[in-house]
Amino acid sequence: MSSSNKDLKIYNSLTYQKETFSTVNNNSVGMYVCGPTVYNTVHLGNCRTFISFDLIYRYLKHLGYKVRYVRNITDVGHLTDDTDEDKISKRAKIEKIEPMEVVQKYTNEFHSILDLFNLLNPSIEPTATGHIIEQIEMIEKIIENGFAYVNNGSVYFDLINFSKKYKYGELSNRCFDEILNESRSLKGSDEKRNPQDFALWKKAEDKHIMKWRSPWGYGFPGWHIECSAMGHKYLGRKFDIHGGGIDLKFPHHDCEIAQSRSVYGENPANFWIHTNMLTLNGKKMSKSLDNSVFPIEIFDGSNQNFTKAFSPMTLKFFMFQAHYRNTLDISNDALLAAEKGFKKIKSLKKDINEITSNKTNDFNVMEWVNDCYQTLNDDFNSPKLIAKLFELHKVVSEIKSSRKNINSKNLILLKKYFKVFYDEILGLNKNSSKNDNQNELLKLVLDLRKKERDKKNFDASDYIRDRLIELGINVSDK
Repeated sequence: MSSSNKDLKIYNSLTYQKETFSTVNNNSVGMYVCGPTVYNTVHLGNCRTFISFDLIYRYLKHLGYKVRYVRNITDVGHLTDDTDEDKISKRAKIEKIEPMEVVQKYTNEFHSILDLFNLLNPSIEPTATGHIIEQIEMIEKIIENGFAYVNNGSVYFDLINFSKKYKYGELSNRCFDEILNESRSLKGSDEKRNPQDFALWKKAEDKHIMKWRSPWGYGFPGWHIECSAMGHKYLGRKFDIHGGGIDLKFPHHDCEIAQSRSVYGENPANFWIHTNMLTLNGKKMSKSLDNSVFPIEIFDGSNQNFTKAFSPMTLKFFMFQAHYRNTLDISNDALLAAEKGFKKIKSLKKDINEITSNKTNDFNVMEWVNDCYQTLNDDFNSPKLIAKLFELHKVVSEIKSSRKNINSKNLILLKKYFKVFYDEILGLNKNSSKNDNQNELLKLVLDLRKKERDKKNFDASDYIRDRLIELGINVSDK
């Protein structure tokens, strides 16, 4: 099977033959997913990425693979426009707190939101600040191999020299001349040999809080090197899956491949998986357009684009109705339809338990089960699996009304495999009623705060806001 950026197919259905993945340890899968930069609240597009990889993680584990799932936390080095100030330091100045307070605040919030979506924890969740030594060591090897240079205490990757031996832009299919033309003159560019070179290590000014000692002086790592260093540390020289949002394909993942080739001479991953964008009412979400959507706004009904609050499981079900590689448009009508559909599928568990078996049988459960596996084996095709669940709803309705029969053997299989697909693989079994109650309680608190603000009782409203922030709930008055 090709290791290029093509559709991933597993093709093994119920036989569970372990032929697709090839890690050093037999029957194991190494998967690295680029996690969040914890300088702000995680937005809905990010959540779609982690929900998609949770499905992949769950399914591979279900097939019997021993999966090591690594998802990092970027808590330093995410440079803004390749300047000497990363996004976390910038946010710390805005909020007037320490950078690591920013990190802790938004890491806690990130975990809380993913928990609402009932996502499994990764096997390892390394942080960039916890692996400075590994990043420095990898940079030293890149310099030693002739693909990076030092200038004024900073280290830059030499793309022209790299391109003499390897192709840059494997995932994005960009030619080197195109990248050169797109390069802009930014702060620090005068230190580079070539404008398209990217920073592996940046010299820190005296006023910079987040800095570490290195062979080149005090500084901090660039954004791209962290994932390369941590991926190789925990998954080895070559691993199976590397993934993230489609916006990371260029330049982040192309830079990662270049860094790994500079050290090991090969692409670090067999498969690169990218989730596509989430749009709002047909338009790309953007902070500049002021149309970004955050999960809590969906759960508490405070976003003006939606007429009501929607539960995390409804939102998750909505996301599964599109393939992870396709653009997905979120709107009020789309969520209302998803809520109606999810309610129908959620009722299946109760309906199946109420079925009485018969001596005759009109429904071969294993044919349906095999079809479900085939959809997942075809690039983890969640919308086709959802369609199979709707098909099952129709069959179960016919059995309940005695228009079809099912024998005891098939009924046992039906109960077993519905739980497998609904609970174990899709992870839709979160207690929605509990979440709904929590959402209503949060809405009540926010309504009380608004009343205090309207009465200009700012001491009380600020107290409510600060207590909510301490609980990991970020309140905006926009």
